[in-house]
Amino acid sequence: MIFLGLLLVLLAGGAIAWVAAEDSTTYNVFGYLFTPNHVEMFAAGAVTAAVLFAGIALMVAGSRHAARRRRRLLSAKAEASHKVARLEDEKRELERRLERERAAEQQAQQQAEERRRTAAEERAERERASQRTTAPHAVPRQATGDRLVSRGSEDTRR
Repeated sequence: MIFLGLLLVLLAGGAIAWVAAEDSTTYNVFGYLFTPNHVEMFAAGAVTAAVLFAGIALMVAGSRHAARRRRRLLSAKAEASHKVARLEDEKRELERRLERERAAEQQAQQQAEERRRTAAEERAERERASQRTTAPHAVPRQATGDRLVSRGSEDTRR
């Protein structure tokens, strides 16, 4: 629309410049000689002015349309960047939450491992303690020459 308006404005401007540059009242239009009277000259000026205003109106309408389109695009870009920022914030929050969950899970695993280790140590300690209390006591061996006999006279101790 802007281009068409500019074309009409240039066409009207060229017609005005052509009429202003002529010294006589006879005009050569596409090979035909044209000698207008006052009414025809007025009508030609009115048509030229109408074409000029139509061109200006088309340029203004095209500029408004382009400005509206640019505003819509800018607002769409702003909306998209706002949405992206919101999604990035949500992503960061989810990453923090995931990190906290992983840390809590790792801590829980460490605590479970510690409990298993402690329980295993306690079981081993109890087994050692039970082996100490239930183990048969070793009886020292007697010397071969030393014999005690009850009820008898065979006392070989000297």
